[in-house]
Amino acid sequence: MGESLNNTNHHIFIDSPSRNGSECFDDDGSPKRTGSFWTASAHIITAVIGSGVLSLAWAIAQLGWIAGPTVMLLFSIVTYYTSSLLTECYRTGDPVSGKRNYTYTHAVRSILGGYKVVICGFIQYLNLFGVSIGYTIAASMSMMAIRRSNCVHYSGGKKPCHMSNNPHMMVFGVAQILLSQIPDFDQIWWLSILAALMSFTYSTIGLALGIAKVAGMGTFRGNLTGISVGTVSQAQKILRSFRALGDIAFAYSFSMILIEIQDTLKSPPAEAKTMRKATKLSTAVTTVFYMLCGCMGYASFGDSAPENLLTGFGNPFWLVDIANAAIVIHLVGAYQVFCQPIFTFIEQWVTRRWPESKIITKEFKIPVPIRGYRPCKLNLFRSVWRTVFVMLTTLISMLLPFFSEVVGILGALGFWPLTVYFPVEMYIEQKLISKWSSRWICLKTLSLACLVISIIAAAGSIAGVIHDLKVYKPFKTTY
Repeated sequence: MGESLNNTNHHIFIDSPSRNGSECFDDDGSPKRTGSFWTASAHIITAVIGSGVLSLAWAIAQLGWIAGPTVMLLFSIVTYYTSSLLTECYRTGDPVSGKRNYTYTHAVRSILGGYKVVICGFIQYLNLFGVSIGYTIAASMSMMAIRRSNCVHYSGGKKPCHMSNNPHMMVFGVAQILLSQIPDFDQIWWLSILAALMSFTYSTIGLALGIAKVAGMGTFRGNLTGISVGTVSQAQKILRSFRALGDIAFAYSFSMILIEIQDTLKSPPAEAKTMRKATKLSTAVTTVFYMLCGCMGYASFGDSAPENLLTGFGNPFWLVDIANAAIVIHLVGAYQVFCQPIFTFIEQWVTRRWPESKIITKEFKIPVPIRGYRPCKLNLFRSVWRTVFVMLTTLISMLLPFFSEVVGILGALGFWPLTVYFPVEMYIEQKLISKWSSRWICLKTLSLACLVISIIAAAGSIAGVIHDLKVYKPFKTTY
């Protein structure tokens, strides 16, 4: 459903032998890729350590000290393993010289084909669309938290400081409209690195605040089995535990853009080799942060752990403000990382459908006053379409500002099909693994187990949304 995230004109040069293998062009005729182990790691960390980290303390509070960290560790192992399988699917056939698959959906078409391509494309782009909504909600909550903490501090706690989330979502939307005009994924590497640094900043601050609060109390809150029946009903505890699985799954969702990230890598060495290393480092780093932030957050608040960790800390207000500002900056970059595949797919489809239309194909070069940067390319269709997309995600975010529930649904929706099922199926096909062999049985069993977890997580999250909608008034939510 798209040829490349890096360059919408790969097909123009493919049949030009003089370009293939040159110093300026890769083996498929496209301009030489420049991505490395470090840029790929930065892209993945930017995608993974996002708004999902904020809900992990709440998720552990539902599951308890035993099940919470155990489930988180299992999700990280499964994600790393299936992502390693997926890296082998960037090239069809030979891992060094085989035909490139520029997108996740392209890999499914090339290796599996048939109706699975349509299903994969629908789920992938629906999930990416949902992630953009989740990130808009999360960013606006952090912007609002900054205003509210300052209000409470300067009023001495005398004002209630209630405010609407809508203006903050609109500000975030305007920023995304401007950044969305950057045409290609490889041109936003700097945004990914900045966003990755911000993710470390707010995760470290959240961790430090948790440690300081635990040290001040002199004890760890929480219990082995999670939130107590009595604090919530038995039915609520079960549904909350299901929803917690979705929140943790969402925290590890990056497989859907892994192929696109791999398509930015230079070779040699083989892209799969570099990507496996980047995936290992990124998963290890994020798991350590997740464990520390989630566990220290639960130790700080116990059963009352908030859905957004940083909203639970009041002082020092300036440090909490810095953490929330870092979240906003990070989510500005993460939004772009997740939306670029949608942008590319629509723009390439429209270009193939109406190749003669100047509105769609004509580009204007705008010089960038920074040495070493290529001129920025502006296109009328691209500008209008991306602006409409951002406006739509902002509007939906204003209509459904339920952070934890939206996160849980997205995690459940994307985890099994995109993180497990398609990578497993493509790997089996790519490596010609015999049916009913021990490895085939193990891979299928893993896929089935993850399907069950996704269904359970979806049920809990949908139940949460239904409960919230009973008392919700559109566009009138205040905090």
